[in-house]
Amino acid sequence: MRHIDRLVGFASITVWRGVDFTVRQASGAHVAYAIPMQKPLATLPERLREDVKTLWEYHDLGHPHSRCDVGIGLGSHDVGVAVHTARLFHLGLFPLIVFTGARTPTTADVFPRGEAVHYREQAIGLGVPENAILVEPRARNTGDNISFTRDLLAEVGLHPRTVMLVCKPYHQRRAYATCRKLWPDVQVRCAAQSLSLEEYVGHIGDADRVLNMLVGDTQRITEYAERGFAVPQVVPPRVRQAYERLVSAGYTERLV
Repeated sequence: MRHIDRLVGFASITVWRGVDFTVRQASGAHVAYAIPMQKPLATLPERLREDVKTLWEYHDLGHPHSRCDVGIGLGSHDVGVAVHTARLFHLGLFPLIVFTGARTPTTADVFPRGEAVHYREQAIGLGVPENAILVEPRARNTGDNISFTRDLLAEVGLHPRTVMLVCKPYHQRRAYATCRKLWPDVQVRCAAQSLSLEEYVGHIGDADRVLNMLVGDTQRITEYAERGFAVPQVVPPRVRQAYERLVSAGYTERLV
């Protein structure tokens, strides 16, 4: 990786795979924030846009930021999770980061050494001290992310009362429900990049992938609660109807 000019709040800003970062200034905080932007491989189908936005808004929990004992970056295909975790660390929202995630079939092409390992490298490149990061490299799903992180922290003598899960925008609701089920004695908040649906599609660069993941996560809210993997959550009728229309439109690649 190569670096561009130093920005306030970070030791450096990394160019990720040759893609320039856009920079967002956090209001009043004087911290530079960078996310990788790519050219979309597809645009949102106009006839489905409202249904997609309905699901997008449902998964955005809108938790207010408050200081927590640990920030947990949940591994995925999205490097923006690592960047946002670094930003929140620099804002003083937590003193310790755990990045969790293995090398999985869906992310091996971008993170060949594993999601957590690459997230750690990205955060260090953005000025997070090495001794402020723990790596959990075995998790292959959200339940693993939570359970293995909890166990790792216990192994080093840490028993947090509050945690912040940093994840993809549409992963917030499922991550929250999973944590409530598997780690009930901790207070949990979720955080994600503050992006519109259109901005996020541009960030990922593939509308079909985003839509399939969004539909899959919506199904898992109900399915995983029924299987005992997560606490139940209300799915409003308009959300269920939007989900069903998107399934009928063919966005089924991530269904279980």
